[in-house]
Amino acid sequence: MTLMNMKMTSSLRMASLTFVLLMLSACSSIFDKQVEWETVEPEHYPVLHAVGYAPIDAQHGSNESSKALMAIKASKLDAYRELTEQVYGQRVDGNQSLASLVLTNTELKASVEGVIRGARVIKTYPVGEDTYATELELDFARVYDIYLSTSKPKRIKQVRYY
Repeated sequence: MTLMNMKMTSSLRMASLTFVLLMLSACSSIFDKQVEWETVEPEHYPVLHAVGYAPIDAQHGSNESSKALMAIKASKLDAYRELTEQVYGQRVDGNQSLASLVLTNTELKASVEGVIRGARVIKTYPVGEDTYATELELDFARVYDIYLSTSKPKRIKQVRYY
């Protein structure tokens, strides 16, 4: 067999192999499939609790009753912040500066970010004469119901090929 014949045979084999592979991959697109989905529900739901505090005297207001109302709102926001910490965690950033091998500045920042839906105010009450407290509860069964109403979580139940 000459070199020319060997090259032609090799090229012919390569072309045949490519043709067979293309035909086989084309056959797989002929078949269609049906996927059945089912929703997934957790086995148990945790219930989180948070308490927020706010001093009355530190609030802005023209009289004591408006300061008390502002303290109630601030204590509710503080309780939501605590719930957000429990659900999403807390981000902590630290920074230290040295000058001549002496620590000159230490800075620590903490932040929380997230969305809390479905929390329920258990109660708001005064603590002593100068502080308000608000207790919140976050039942994840309620959070799951809210989640289901906005998006349907699914997993594959069954796949049928035709």
